[in-house]
Amino acid sequence: TAVWAPPRPTLAVATDLPNVDEYEVRVYDTQSGRRLVAVVEIVSPSNKDRPEHRRAFMTKCSALLEQQVSVSIIDLVTVRNFNLYADLLDFHGQADPQFGLASSPLYAATCRGQQDGPRWSVKTWAYPLVIGQPLPRLPLVLTDEFSVPLDLEPVYEDTCRVFQRN
Repeated sequence: TAVWAPPRPTLAVATDLPNVDEYEVRVYDTQSGRRLVAVVEIVSPSNKDRPEHRRAFMTKCSALLEQQVSVSIIDLVTVRNFNLYADLLDFHGQADPQFGLASSPLYAATCRGQQDGPRWSVKTWAYPLVIGQPLPRLPLVLTDEFSVPLDLEPVYEDTCRVFQRN
């Protein structure tokens, strides 16, 4: 029996693939065959340090929205002044008026893509963050009819307590 081998590649190039940190929580619906329904993305400095890393993050989030996955983005990175939520909306030709031209680099947002016939819409719940102020409660949208609260402030406080003990 002959073993099939592919032809020689038509192109082989040396490149640097983005090596970015990923901090995310994925939520699956086990009733629907483990369908991914929500992702919580915690932005890292490497997500914001280069244009190609920002583009990769934005593309990933956009692809999730097209699958009607709820995407929550929490950006507490103070060393890079980019707003990936604003970039994501800009990629889709939109803007969030509450962020304006000088958008805050610190924010928390949930986005959910929804297909209404041939048209798409993206619903967002976004909050600029201010150092020293409590973190918001975001909706973690699991279906069109069901959401649960994602309380960021208590999670942050619990994390601080754990790290103070160690």
